[in-house]
Amino acid sequence: MLSLSSDKIQKPEIEKFYHRLENSADLDPLLEKIGDAKYVLLGEASHGTHEYYTWRAQISKRLIKEKGFSFIAVEGDWPDCYKINKWIKSYKNSGENIQEVLKEFNRWPTWMWANWEIAAFATWLKDFNLKRKQEEKIGFYGLDVYSLWESMNSIVNYLQQEDPETAELAKDALNCFEPFKAKDSYASVFSTSKGDCKNEVVQLLKQVREKAHSYDGAEEAGLNAELNALVMANAEKYYKAMAGFGDDSWNVRDRHMVETLNRLMDHHPDGAKVIIWEHNTHIGDARATDMAASGLVNVGQLVREQHSKEGVVLVGFGSYSGSVMAGRNWGAPMQKMKVPEAIPNSLEYRLHKSGAENKLMIFDEDQELNDAFSEKIKHRAIGVVYHPERERGNYVPSRISARYDAFIHIDKTTALHPLKLQPQNELTPETYPFGI
Repeated sequence: MLSLSSDKIQKPEIEKFYHRLENSADLDPLLEKIGDAKYVLLGEASHGTHEYYTWRAQISKRLIKEKGFSFIAVEGDWPDCYKINKWIKSYKNSGENIQEVLKEFNRWPTWMWANWEIAAFATWLKDFNLKRKQEEKIGFYGLDVYSLWESMNSIVNYLQQEDPETAELAKDALNCFEPFKAKDSYASVFSTSKGDCKNEVVQLLKQVREKAHSYDGAEEAGLNAELNALVMANAEKYYKAMAGFGDDSWNVRDRHMVETLNRLMDHHPDGAKVIIWEHNTHIGDARATDMAASGLVNVGQLVREQHSKEGVVLVGFGSYSGSVMAGRNWGAPMQKMKVPEAIPNSLEYRLHKSGAENKLMIFDEDQELNDAFSEKIKHRAIGVVYHPERERGNYVPSRISARYDAFIHIDKTTALHPLKLQPQNELTPETYPFGI
C-alpha cells in the first residue's frame, strides 16, 4: 500500500520550487546543484525516448564545457561503445563517419545506441575533441557485461599481436566457452557445464592487468584489453547466476558496471569527472525502492556508498505520455508504441496535473519540497520490451527524493529515431529479458 494519499505535491507552495525547463539555459539550477561533484548519473524511464537522450546530451555538453567532465560511461557493451570512443577521439582506423560506426551495434535492441540522437551527440563530441590534446579528449565507454563473445574475440586478436604469451591464456579461456558458442545460449553454458571457466578467466585478467602498461600498439590499448578481460570474468559469474533464475544476476551485473566505472576513473588523471547514462532502475538509489527488500543493489546505490565524499548527483527522468521505441517481445522488431497517460496517483500523473510543462526539481533546495517527495509513490519504468496495454505493471514504488537528487519531468515525449538496423538474431542472448 502506497503511503502518499494526499495531493500535497501539487500544492502551490510546492510548485514554486519547480523550475520550468524549456532550453539548455534552464539547466542552471541543476549545474549549481552539481557544483564540484565528480559523479553525475543521468537516468531515463525507457530505452527508447528521444527527449531523454537529447536532454542528457544537453546536460552532458554543459558539464563538459563548463565543469571539465572527462568522459561518459553508459549502459552499453564495452566493445561496441569503445568503437564510438575511438571515433570521437579520431584514433586510427576508427571509421569514416558515425553512421558506419553505429552499424556495428548489431545486438538487439539495436535502437538503444544505433540512433540519430547518439549520432548527433557523438558528432558534437568528436568536434569538441578536435580542439583538445590527445590526453584531454572526452571518452565514451560501455559499462555492461553482455558482450561475452565479442570481448573474447577482441582480446585474443589483440594479444596475438601485442603479447603472445598472454594470448595463450586468452585462447584457453576462449576454448573453455567455445563448445557453447554456436547456440549463444548462456544459461545452457552454465547450467549444463560440469566445469567452469573461472580459473582461466581470472588468470587472464590478472596477467593483463600486470602487463597493461606495456601495451602501446594502439591508443588506450591496455585499458581496452583489461576491460575486455574484466567482461569475460564477470560475464562468467553473471550468466551462471542467470542460469539459476535468481536475483543474483542483477547484483553481479550492477557490481560489474561499478567495477568498470572505478577502473575507468583510475585510468584517467586525478580529478577526473564522469557522466553516467543508464536507466532509472540502475541509477536511482535501490534503497529508496522495493529492490532493497529483495537484497538487490544498483549502480546509484553503490556509487553513493563508495564515492559520496567526492560528490555524487543522481538525476531521474520521467514523462506523462507520448511514444517510445520498443519491442513486443525479446528479439522482436522494434516499433514505435504509444505511451499511455500515466495512471492516477503516480508521480508522473501528479506532476502533469500541476501543469503540463516540462519541469526540473532539485530536492534539497527546500525541506518542504524534499518532504513532499519523501513518501512512496508509483513511478513508471519502461524496458526494451513494452506492452502499453499492461501499463499498471510498469510502475516502481519509490521514495523519489531519496532515490534521486534531482528529477526532470518531460510532460509529452516522442520515440527515438533509430538507424534502420536489423539485429542479428544469434546475438540476442536468451537471458537478456531479465534486465532492463
